[in-house]
Amino acid sequence: MLPELPTLMIFLLAALGLLLVPGPAVMYIVTRSAAHGRRAGFASVLGVEVGSLVHSMAAALGLSALLLASALAFQVVKYAGAAYLVYLGIRTLVAADNEAGAPVNGEARLGQLFAKGMVVNLLNPKTALFFYAFLPQFVDPRKGAVQAQIFILGILFVLLATCTDGLYSLLASTIGKLLFRSTRIRKVRRYVSAGIYVALGVAAAVSGVEKR
Repeated sequence: MLPELPTLMIFLLAALGLLLVPGPAVMYIVTRSAAHGRRAGFASVLGVEVGSLVHSMAAALGLSALLLASALAFQVVKYAGAAYLVYLGIRTLVAADNEAGAPVNGEARLGQLFAKGMVVNLLNPKTALFFYAFLPQFVDPRKGAVQAQIFILGILFVLLATCTDGLYSLLASTIGKLLFRSTRIRKVRRYVSAGIYVALGVAAAVSGVEKR
């Protein structure tokens, strides 16, 4: 069911190279981790990866092909995702200092960050098209069901992404804990985080297909 070992190694190396270059999902994880700490960052990571897993399942089932074929569907999902990122930026900007900088302790709050991470990734059609374009390159029809191969490769990609995104989260939460203790720095962080969200939303609305 899996590709030959040399092909699999090439896939893992290519995936690692792509994952180490920060994209919108990584920027979301970094901002949440720096703002709210390690637990919040890991909750955001899990949300993003669940979204990626859904995209890999969609690619295996051919739903991404439908998204690619329908210009209207692509535009609807694209602008919905962009609007959601801008909304997160505005909400971060207008949040009170104690809300924006407080650590996350409750399960409900962690659940919200998990859900937001999943929505951010699900509403990024470029992520869907990335899986649709990238995973089939390593599929060998002679090995059996193509759908199963794509889904297995997607799972491997998500597992690898969990490791790399978790590392980004760990680093960002550590830096955030050291730098964001004063009220003045928390205010600067709030403006920076809000700016990143809005910039990601605008970039998602105007750019073409790119990595996750």
